[in-house]
Amino acid sequence: MESAGKVLILVENLSVPFDQRVWREATALTEKGYQVRVICPKGKKFDTAAHEILQNVSIYRYNAWEAGEGFLAYLFEFAQALVKMSYLSVRVFFKEGFDVIQTCNPPDLLFLVALPYKILGKKLIFDHHDLSPETYLTKRKSQDSNLVHKVLLFFERMTFKTADVVISTNESYKAIAMRRGQVPAERIVIVRNGPDPKRIKVVPENPALRRGKPCLIYYIGTMGSQDGVDYLLRSAAYLLHDLKREDFHLMIMGGGTELENLKNYAKELKVDTVVTFTGRVPDADVVEALSTADICVCPDPHTPLNDISTMNKTLEYMAVGKPIVSYDLKETRISAGEASLYAVPNDEQDFARKIAQLMDSPELRRHLGEIGRQRIQESLSWDHSKQKLYEAYALALGQA
Repeated sequence: MESAGKVLILVENLSVPFDQRVWREATALTEKGYQVRVICPKGKKFDTAAHEILQNVSIYRYNAWEAGEGFLAYLFEFAQALVKMSYLSVRVFFKEGFDVIQTCNPPDLLFLVALPYKILGKKLIFDHHDLSPETYLTKRKSQDSNLVHKVLLFFERMTFKTADVVISTNESYKAIAMRRGQVPAERIVIVRNGPDPKRIKVVPENPALRRGKPCLIYYIGTMGSQDGVDYLLRSAAYLLHDLKREDFHLMIMGGGTELENLKNYAKELKVDTVVTFTGRVPDADVVEALSTADICVCPDPHTPLNDISTMNKTLEYMAVGKPIVSYDLKETRISAGEASLYAVPNDEQDFARKIAQLMDSPELRRHLGEIGRQRIQESLSWDHSKQKLYEAYALALGQA
């Protein structure tokens, strides 16, 4: 098949294929006939090779330095990443070439790597994964963040300004691209985070994961300060100590900067006997746990960031027909609809009561799960989303 074009994808915050959105995009583009290269950091346990070709995607990885807390630490992380990504982009440019560069935030700095190639006539697509200014404000505890926030808004505007096409994950992000970035609506394409039915599917249950309890409550995702796993642990404590429910086990799957702190917090709350932290695990373990789970949870608290962000885990839960408990957030409700019970935002006790409601009603669990599965099949799977991805590339290349 004749090549549709050559693509270079830049990712700074996660390795590939661990970053499932980027991996779905990369493989979808190869299916369409594009030759795809990716530059990303190495993972700690997975994705450790400096270069490999997976499913016809050529992946170049660099050794990343992960920032601790503090603005200067993040600056150093991003500076060294930009240098390494720029070096690898030159290698790819002369060795394999590319027609389009797709940058994936955070941070909103990768346009600096792409800018020289844009001057040379290459097209630039910005894949808007996160709201960096809101993320920073969510993580900051002090009141001295106004200047940093303004700097982040500046880099966000520059990213929008230099992009030929912007890919937004939902309507809320599209509205921000239009308002803050002054991007015309016709240059924005919404590509939702639909789960890939080839990856997320029902497999035989593993009853051992329930640890002898009737109900397995399941969370998967990143564990940063804004992700709400601390809220989930407090809900588990309320279930166990106040509602006197001992008929559940909570599995928390994934990694992140707060993982060790959360393990200690579980001990402090005296819920460590009913909680398992798995860390990052292979896809097979993720799918097995999802298939076994009785109730899935999205404890992301209400913040300006979370309210308008689409949570990948919500859609993955729905793909395997699992009932959900989440806080009542705008984009979560748009994604899940009636597949979730919605707790009062940031109310851990109400969250626990919603879990208990599902624990006591297998019929309600089945009903919500079936609603979620149908929503994925009818409009929210990756098979639907990737068609919009192709539209974005056709638009960038003047083929629309």
